[in-house]
Amino acid sequence: MNLLLLSNSTNYGASYLEHAKSVIADFLGDVNEVLFIPYAGVTVSYEDYTQKVNDALNPFGIRVKSIASINNPVEAVKNAKSIAVGGGNTFRLLQQLYDNDLIDVIQEKVKSGCPYIGWSAGSNVAGPSICTTNDMPIVEPQSFNALDLFPFQINPHYSEAVIPNHGGESRRARIEEYITINNTSVICLPEGTWVTANQDGYRFEGGAEMTIYQSPKLREVLTVSAANDFLNK
Repeated sequence: MNLLLLSNSTNYGASYLEHAKSVIADFLGDVNEVLFIPYAGVTVSYEDYTQKVNDALNPFGIRVKSIASINNPVEAVKNAKSIAVGGGNTFRLLQQLYDNDLIDVIQEKVKSGCPYIGWSAGSNVAGPSICTTNDMPIVEPQSFNALDLFPFQINPHYSEAVIPNHGGESRRARIEEYITINNTSVICLPEGTWVTANQDGYRFEGGAEMTIYQSPKLREVLTVSAANDFLNK
């Protein structure tokens, strides 16, 4: 498989996909057409969302077409040269993937070598389930099981920052709840970082350290080199 899974689309103070668009262009290589899945967008129209992505990637000669503008989404995936899944609400995204019968066809397409790009919710659904999303369950998908293209759970936008005078659970506490119940590793991607997967293995990039949680209640903060060793062991 050929995966590019980004933590986020926008770094603080930067334009949309500013930190990622050249990474996306390099990842795609000679592929100049992207089928964009905007289903995670809730407060933005699919048309406006697609235009935003197109504006970012068009300077690199990459054309972006929305799956929402195509009458048969299953055939659109089958004919795609590459697939990009944007961020937003993960529950809504997964619900729409199920409702449009896209889970199996995306799995088959990506496993055949079609490049897959995700950011935020689009990265979260690439894992085994969406149980480590940060989002509110505004809708109920058919299942929490996701695309299972990447062998680890993903937590995008990872931060251990806490709000002063706020007594609610931290991100760390919530993920520790998850690994207490589930025997699955969680890869936490700070802002501005990403992981790739191809025939050469897995690679973590972006300059920051990666935090990994493993059951039971094991937390490790790894350098880039150590993170790559872990991913490929």
